[in-house]
Amino acid sequence: MTKGRDDTVYPIKAKQALNPTVTRMEIYAPLVAAKAQPGQFVILRVDEEGERIPLTVAGYDRDQGTVTIIFQIVGATTLALNQRNVGDCIQDFVGPLGLATETEGLQNVCIVGGGVGCAIALPIAQKLRAQGCRVTSIIGFRSKELLILEDEFRVASDSVYVMNDDGSYGEKGNVCVPLNRLLENGERFDQVITIGPLIMMKFVVEAVRPYGLPCTVSMNPIMIDGTGMCGGCRLTLHQNGENVTRFACVDGPDFNGYEVDFDEAISRGAMYRDFERHAYDAACNLLNKEAALDA
Repeated sequence: MTKGRDDTVYPIKAKQALNPTVTRMEIYAPLVAAKAQPGQFVILRVDEEGERIPLTVAGYDRDQGTVTIIFQIVGATTLALNQRNVGDCIQDFVGPLGLATETEGLQNVCIVGGGVGCAIALPIAQKLRAQGCRVTSIIGFRSKELLILEDEFRVASDSVYVMNDDGSYGEKGNVCVPLNRLLENGERFDQVITIGPLIMMKFVVEAVRPYGLPCTVSMNPIMIDGTGMCGGCRLTLHQNGENVTRFACVDGPDFNGYEVDFDEAISRGAMYRDFERHAYDAACNLLNKEAALDA
């Protein structure tokens, strides 16, 4: 684990709004970029007074010394991060943390991503494709307005299925629709890797279960402080007839999907929604007051 460089700030080299609530940034952090792998994450602070948040590595350029992060604006910290622009700096950027996604030896993989989880899935697809693996990608969103990274997935995949809830783009339905169709037609993957909302991953696991195919899930969505100290990313695994406690940040974030107690994880995740909403609203009110004073 290393900081990105020896001084105390990390400049933003690029910024792009991918949709109304999701932003991509490239941060100059050469020591992190030198070691980062798909599936790992970083912990950052926007400023000296800010909280630490974990964000998954969405890409890296070792030559340029940059790490890409993609985040959804859901709370006060991601709102503050989104206020930063190219040329601005963030206070801390530590990593890479977590275990990298296992990709060695895989020849035929299905990647299933949902919403902002596609930002985590993309570098995995890219690495698999670079290794000569056949990659099928299924990406799902609520509507066309929220679609992200389609072009990048098409470059990194042999075939891509774009799903959405309202039929505004691609195929109407959830990500299990093409997955079930492929499996029913005899497709057999070496591995199914799914990343997205907990409920989506739960149903992907259940779709794959009758076929006995290995299924990896990323429990990144339940991480909070990224160190294991808060206990918020605690999850229960069912292994060999026993319940085993693990932490997504220090033991994962990838796990065998068949072992994860998703119902428990979903219930625990709901505990933090009101807090995040309150923090977001408070930050928005502060920004609106500052804008009024400046005017």
